[in-house]
Amino acid sequence: MAEVGYVGLGVMGSAIVRRLLAAPHDVTVWNRTREKAEPLLEAGARWAASPREVAEQSEVVFTMVTNTAAVRAVTEGPDGIIAGLSHGKVYVDMSTASPANTRELAALVAESDAQMLDAPVSGTSITVDQGKASIMVGGDEDAFERVKPILEAIGPKVFHLGPSGSAVTIKIAINLSLAVQMTAFSEGVLLAEKSGIPRERAVEVMLASVIASPMVAYRGPLVLGHPEEVWFDCHMMQKDLNLALELGRELKVPLPTTAVTNELLTAANGMGIGELDFAVLFDVLAAMSGVQTSVQV
Repeated sequence: MAEVGYVGLGVMGSAIVRRLLAAPHDVTVWNRTREKAEPLLEAGARWAASPREVAEQSEVVFTMVTNTAAVRAVTEGPDGIIAGLSHGKVYVDMSTASPANTRELAALVAESDAQMLDAPVSGTSITVDQGKASIMVGGDEDAFERVKPILEAIGPKVFHLGPSGSAVTIKIAINLSLAVQMTAFSEGVLLAEKSGIPRERAVEVMLASVIASPMVAYRGPLVLGHPEEVWFDCHMMQKDLNLALELGRELKVPLPTTAVTNELLTAANGMGIGELDFAVLFDVLAAMSGVQTSVQV
């Protein structure tokens, strides 16, 4: 059992905290809105007044927040995580944020005589709940070995990739493929549907074919009806694609399918459906094809 802290209790963060509590670990939490923490507090988590207090009370403190700006907001300043770090503590950022910012933050953490790891999760809240998520980790190997047992309570597949920024870079590479796969799957379904094959039948057959990657298997059915709980909305996915495109320009790697998919997400936002899961890439293409869907655009 370890003293663990967690900052950021969205859908994914809450799912991770549930697994940490079940491990069991002592978990101290903070979120901008306490309301999201209430179910976790009822399950045994402790509330802290600030991110700094979470860090002060924890051996290992995690964050899972929206973007690079949000990471800075909870780590910097007098009430931030860095102010609460001290010798021997480890800060683990599970957010998908800028690799460059991750490296800068790791240097600031080191000034506090602590260590930082970037450790984004591949999967959804469902895969976390099922114990099937995988975690990529960047940063000092000794710190990784210390934290590895805690990470394995979150997901069984934990990979150390190299220095700071390595893990969030591979997460960006993975996420661009999620969106591009959804675009390709949507194109195939619409081609079949407009040729006269019922959408339900097309999805059934395609999910039984060689294209049924794990992502297509769990998100493909969303073209038939969207879930009540949004797993990963268009705004979040576009943030990740913009990070990928920025890296592509920096590293001189062309990302043509990422760029096209990014424009389709811009269209989703313009159509007023950006708050929905990025599976609405199908609905954007359907609207362009003159095909009706359950989503009002």
